[in-house]
Amino acid sequence: MKVYKLETVQHINANIEECWDFFSSPKNLQLITPNDMSFEIQDFDGKRMYPGQVITYTLKPLLGIKINWMTIITVSQQNEYFVDEQRFGPYALWHHKHFFEPTENGTKMTDVVHYALPFGYLGRLANTIMVKNKLKSIFEYRYKKIEETFNSK
Repeated sequence: MKVYKLETVQHINANIEECWDFFSSPKNLQLITPNDMSFEIQDFDGKRMYPGQVITYTLKPLLGIKINWMTIITVSQQNEYFVDEQRFGPYALWHHKHFFEPTENGTKMTDVVHYALPFGYLGRLANTIMVKNKLKSIFEYRYKKIEETFNSK
């Protein structure tokens, strides 16, 4: 299985508590997900992020095909980091780390995603042709929305 890595870094003009408050709420996922993906939370307990929390949602990431996805928050340290992992969904592996570090002017946020696709060679081909670029565009959209939300003040 070929594992890929995507990493992004963004500086946010907000203190670490404000950042944590925003990013630790699964409800805000919809705000930073492209509209054309039809992201919709199906089930979560309405609480702030905690280890063991399960979030289920539907989305249309490619070609308008609706998929179900379940993630679980595996670890979380308030104001520092959390990890979400796919329990079922489109990937053979999805492990997404979110780190928050205070800076002089706000917060440095780093996202690190390790992912793998099913179907061996066909999955690697799909990554080259479309998945890698789609993930990059999703994270570019998130970057822009976070800029608008925090850095345009």
